Amino acid sequence: MRAETSSGCRPEPPTRPSRRLTVLLTGLLIGLFGAAMLAPATASAEGETYTVATDTTFAPFEFQDAGGNFVGIDMDLIRAIGEDQNFNVDIKPLGFDAALQAVQANQVDGVIAGMSITDERRKVFDFSEPYFESGIQMAVLEDNEEITSYEDLRGKRVSVKNGTQGADFANSIKDQYGFEVVSFADSSTMFDEVRTGNSVAAFEDYPVLLYAIQQGNGFKTVTPKEDPTGYGFAVNKGQNAELLQKFNAGLENLKASGRYDEILATYLGEGAAASDSSFFGLIKSTAPMLLAGLKMTIILTVSSIFFALILGIIFGLARVSRSIWLRAIGTTFVDIFRGTPLIVQAFFIYFGIPTALGFQMSAVTAGIITLSLNAGAYMTEIVRGGILSVDKGQMEAARSLGIGYLPTMRKVILPQAIRTMIPSYINQFVITLKDTSILSVLGIAELTQSGRIIIAGNYKAFEMWLIVGIIYFVVIMALTKLSDRLERRLVK
Repeated sequence: MRAETSSGCRPEPPTRPSRRLTVLLTGLLIGLFGAAMLAPATASAEGETYTVATDTTFAPFEFQDAGGNFVGIDMDLIRAIGEDQNFNVDIKPLGFDAALQAVQANQVDGVIAGMSITDERRKVFDFSEPYFESGIQMAVLEDNEEITSYEDLRGKRVSVKNGTQGADFANSIKDQYGFEVVSFADSSTMFDEVRTGNSVAAFEDYPVLLYAIQQGNGFKTVTPKEDPTGYGFAVNKGQNAELLQKFNAGLENLKASGRYDEILATYLGEGAAASDSSFFGLIKSTAPMLLAGLKMTIILTVSSIFFALILGIIFGLARVSRSIWLRAIGTTFVDIFRGTPLIVQAFFIYFGIPTALGFQMSAVTAGIITLSLNAGAYMTEIVRGGILSVDKGQMEAARSLGIGYLPTMRKVILPQAIRTMIPSYINQFVITLKDTSILSVLGIAELTQSGRIIIAGNYKAFEMWLIVGIIYFVVIMALTKLSDRLERRLVK
């Protein structure tokens, strides 16, 4: 039985704000995901423009130069074939694993990423004719005189790159020669593992080793080429057959004209000289790409924190609602996105949902949605804590005057709670800014991914990570000082 207030006014039924919150929640989620679901489908094989995924961290086959252009044997080759066969190429930079998933999810038309043609991969992909014959070699540091053969690896550790023939070869002989294999996401990290002394050698395709040595990475090869395999352009099984035919025809024409040999000589010949490796030389040459990466980082952060704040307010109100159903919805939202890793959420939203529902989503859209939902879960708890920090008597006093639940929350409770929430809100902003680095797994060229791409081309890991770290530090310190000033002004 509802009791009337002392003024004779009856409070609004609790179901009314519950209904309003439900409508707001539904509308926001529809708006957040609607743009992604309406994205156009992947270009078909009958179109004139094809979307091709690549790695961008596998020099000399695919990487980015100081100006942010996609270059390398694969990049020059696919563009030359497109020119020969009268089609355009839209390069989609992803990591190797993400590129393969994008092809299988029909988000791209094909993949060219120094991909070895194997019987296992033929079950999932259709390959072109081999466009490059590679082979595996073992490399050690230049001053290492102890490791000269596989026999010298016994009891030691070697590094490889995930999903490569080098990794397969190392794993195939590790029991015979008694060594341990540790895997990394890209070649530059694999080499850094050896530099630290944690591993004594690296297994990689010989052209990658040759290019890295030309760039002055401090390694040398100590074994002959092993396990020669061909690299192939790949499409999803049973799809884009016309694109595959165009690639084969164009490749044959390039070899006949001599253009193919010119492309190889550009990156593997004597002209493939190292760039300026001094600290200030690196800053000057990489500044455009790093600034572009910083711009993307800020766009991702600001967009995501905006939506996260809206989600936090809605689900925060739901968490303190008198409706058991709204409280359950809010709790479920928080538990899901605080209880799973951000990288898993990113892969699920970018690859899982589009594959299951049959639509295409851009990497940036998926990244913003991922960060918004993840940060929104934490913002929900910040909002809930801020609301609960306001004395309950103020809500009771406003309701006793006949003011509705939502007006009371909007005009009385939230203005006071916001002051409490500001430090936590700014802290979440900084956390989200740093979390953007995880989105590099989707191929988004934010600041961290830009650093990885640069390192893949020049192998100057220490210098480049120092530069990237300084940029993050300056930006985060500036935000922290700004938040401190803002907090002091609002508290006055």
